[in-house]
Amino acid sequence: MTSKVDEGAGTAESLGYEQARDELIEVVRRLEAGGTTLEESLALWERGEELAKVCRRWLDGARARLDAALAEEEAEEEGRE
Repeated sequence: MTSKVDEGAGTAESLGYEQARDELIEVVRRLEAGGTTLEESLALWERGEELAKVCRRWLDGARARLDAALAEEEAEEEGRE
Protein backbone atom coordinates (compact mmCIF):
# COMPACT_ATOMS: atom_id res chain seq x y z
CA MET A 1 0.00 0.00 0.00
CA THR A 2 1.36 3.41 -0.95
CA SER A 3 -0.31 6.43 0.57
CA LYS A 4 0.06 10.13 0.00
CA VAL A 5 1.90 10.25 3.33
CA ASP A 6 4.82 8.31 1.87
CA GLU A 7 5.34 10.58 -1.14
CA GLY A 8 8.64 12.38 -0.83
CA ALA A 9 9.05 11.27 2.76
CA GLY A 10 12.40 9.80 3.65
CA THR A 11 13.12 7.58 6.57
CA ALA A 12 12.40 9.76 9.57
CA GLU A 13 15.71 8.79 11.17
CA SER A 14 17.66 10.25 8.25
CA LEU A 15 15.97 13.66 8.41
CA GLY A 16 17.54 16.76 9.85
CA TYR A 17 15.64 18.78 12.44
CA GLU A 18 14.32 21.39 10.01
CA GLN A 19 13.19 18.76 7.51
CA ALA A 20 11.37 16.75 10.19
CA ARG A 21 9.80 19.90 11.65
CA ASP A 22 8.59 21.13 8.27
CA GLU A 23 7.13 17.75 7.37
CA LEU A 24 5.47 17.54 10.80
CA ILE A 25 3.87 20.94 10.23
CA GLU A 26 2.50 19.69 6.91
CA VAL A 27 1.17 16.50 8.52
CA VAL A 28 -0.63 18.52 11.20
CA ARG A 29 -2.04 20.89 8.57
CA ARG A 30 -3.41 17.96 6.56
CA LEU A 31 -4.93 16.34 9.64
CA GLU A 32 -6.55 19.60 10.72
CA ALA A 33 -7.93 20.22 7.23
CA GLY A 34 -9.74 16.88 7.27
CA GLY A 35 -11.08 15.30 4.12
CA THR A 36 -8.87 12.23 4.40
CA THR A 37 -9.99 8.67 4.85
CA LEU A 38 -9.58 6.96 8.18
CA GLU A 39 -6.68 4.94 6.80
CA GLU A 40 -4.95 8.08 5.47
CA SER A 41 -5.54 9.88 8.76
CA LEU A 42 -4.00 7.01 10.72
CA ALA A 43 -1.00 6.92 8.40
CA LEU A 44 -0.57 10.69 8.80
CA TRP A 45 -0.82 10.41 12.57
CA GLU A 46 1.77 7.61 12.66
CA ARG A 47 4.12 9.64 10.47
CA GLY A 48 3.58 12.65 12.71
CA GLU A 49 4.52 10.59 15.77
CA GLU A 50 7.71 9.43 14.02
CA LEU A 51 8.60 12.98 13.04
CA ALA A 52 7.91 14.32 16.54
CA LYS A 53 10.32 11.73 17.98
CA VAL A 54 13.00 12.80 15.49
CA CYS A 55 12.52 16.45 16.44
CA ARG A 56 12.66 15.59 20.15
CA ARG A 57 15.94 13.66 19.67
CA TRP A 58 17.48 16.61 17.82
CA LEU A 59 16.34 19.05 20.51
CA ASP A 60 17.53 16.78 23.32
CA GLY A 61 20.91 16.50 21.58
CA ALA A 62 21.14 20.25 21.19
CA ARG A 63 20.25 20.74 24.86
CA ALA A 64 22.96 18.25 25.90
CA ARG A 65 25.54 20.09 23.78
CA LEU A 66 24.54 23.45 25.28
CA ASP A 67 24.65 22.05 28.81
CA ALA A 68 28.12 20.57 28.17
CA ALA A 69 29.41 23.85 26.75
CA LEU A 70 28.02 25.82 29.68
CA ALA A 71 29.49 23.36 32.19
CA GLU A 72 32.88 23.58 30.46
CA GLU A 73 32.76 27.38 30.50
CA GLU A 74 31.81 27.37 34.18
CA ALA A 75 34.66 24.98 35.01
CA GLU A 76 37.12 27.23 33.15
CA GLU A 77 35.89 30.28 35.05
CA GLU A 78 36.23 28.47 38.39
CA GLY A 79 39.75 27.47 37.41
CA ARG A 80 40.71 31.09 36.82
CA GLU A 81 39.57 32.22 40.26
